[in-house]
Amino acid sequence: MSVYIAVELQEKIRHCFADCCAYCRTAEYLTATTFEFEHIIPRLAGGKTVFENLCLACPSCNRYKATRQTAIDPNTQEEVKLFHPQQQAWIEHFA
Repeated sequence: MSVYIAVELQEKIRHCFADCCAYCRTAEYLTATTFEFEHIIPRLAGGKTVFENLCLACPSCNRYKATRQTAIDPNTQEEVKLFHPQQQAWIEHFA
């Protein structure tokens, strides 16, 4: 179920992520799709609809991440937290 996000908050998120997907860094204008406002910590897990918990995501990344917050590291086989675009730098996380 979708949740209402105020236009001002949408604009702030778009500006913060430069109209690019927070996960794959694709620019929205290069695609034929409309990007989505994604709850980094899912609402089902108590995530709030606030700036610090929202990012811009392309539909592919948003569907792939879904409600996941962790994944198995293929090198260590340990469960690790997924990238949090509001708290971590993309270049450092994916380097």
